[in-house]
This record gives sequence, structure tokens and C-alpha cells, in this order.
Amino acid sequence: MTQRATRLLHLLDELRRRRSAVRGAQLAEQLGVSLRTLYRDVEALRGQGADIVGDPGVGYQLRAGFLLPPMMFSDEELEAMVLGARWVSRHADPELAAAADRAMDRIVGILPEALRLQVETSGLFADWNASEPEPWLPVLRRAIRAGNVVRMQYADAEGRITERVIWPFAMAFLAEVRVLAAWCLLRGDFRHFRADRVLALEDTGTRYPEQRHHLLKRWRELHLQGHGG
Repeated sequence: MTQRATRLLHLLDELRRRRSAVRGAQLAEQLGVSLRTLYRDVEALRGQGADIVGDPGVGYQLRAGFLLPPMMFSDEELEAMVLGARWVSRHADPELAAAADRAMDRIVGILPEALRLQVETSGLFADWNASEPEPWLPVLRRAIRAGNVVRMQYADAEGRITERVIWPFAMAFLAEVRVLAAWCLLRGDFRHFRADRVLALEDTGTRYPEQRHHLLKRWRELHLQGHGG
């Protein structure tokens, strides 16, 4: 996401949280931009369809229901998103959990009042006794996203410790454990690693030579054929 797109998104979030008009100078200060930039960003959002009322010197307010037509959801779709976000909040690392909360806040903010109440009072909950996520999960998620080589120390089921250089391409968040799928240079093959057996992990910052989606495709083909990890 570009810097400008991120700035517009933050402005939209600020307006969405307000129940009354807010002055441009206050918004500019909160967002760390000049007043002139703030005015340009408001016009940019209006150009993209945001129903922002107000003018310079008066204040701005985002009318409820912005982007409503393409964001209509069925009851089941809303429940799926609520349950999914709550599951991530309980099972993922704090960084990803916070992102799930922000995403749901953004969705709730553009729903009409009746659907908003339906989400906020949902009776669907995720497991409250989820295991504590490993502290290095954010590093691993970013390495998977970037397609970077990872170096790690790993203990197998018998407690033998090896140092592995791997190409991580997927991670499964299971009920009791998180499992990493990667190409292991030591074994010259696909391997699955339990997150709770990783003793140390480092993102080298170096891209591995194969495209991540190619690794994922090969792994799926082998997995469907019953190839063990």
C-alpha cells in the first residue's frame, strides 16, 4: 500500500469513528499532516465515493452507510467474519490479532445500524483457552509473505536439536499447535515443523530462488498424493 493510500485509509478511519463533525485542523494534527494536505485528502475520498459533509473552517463528518451497496452481507457472512476475527484474536500473535480487530472495526463502521448491532452482539465466540502464540510468529509471517530464507534451531520429537535453513511458504493455525510448511535445505525436501519446537528463528532478509506460489503448488500436489512431511 502506498503512503498516500495509507494516509487516506487513516483519515477514513478517523472520520468513521466520529459521531459529530470534526474540524480540519484537529484531523490534520492527529494524522500528522498539513491542513492543505488534509483538504486534498478529503477531496480525494469524496472523489472515491465517500459521503463526507462539511467544508474548511466548519468541520467534516462521514455519513453512515459509506460503501454500503458493495458491502452488504448475509447473516451467515457476518457471523463467519465475526467468528473468524475472534478466532484470530485468540489464536494468532498479538500483531495479527490487533489487525483482525481493526479489520472488524472498519467493517462494522460502514454497516447500517441494524447490522452493526447484529455484529456487536454476536453470540459466537472462539476458544478462550487457546495456547500462547510463539513470540517469533510475526517474523515468520513476514518472511512467508516476502518469500525470505529463514534460519532456525529446531528440536524434534526426541529432543535432538538441528539448525535448519528453510524456505517457508505456509503456516497452519491448528487448535493446539501451529505448523510451518517449508522447503528444508538440510533434507532437500518439504518438511513440516511444529511451532512449539522452534527454539530460535531468524529472517535472513534474502529471497529464496523459487516463487512462493510454486512451492505451495508443488507441496499441495505431493500432499494430495500422500507425501509425508
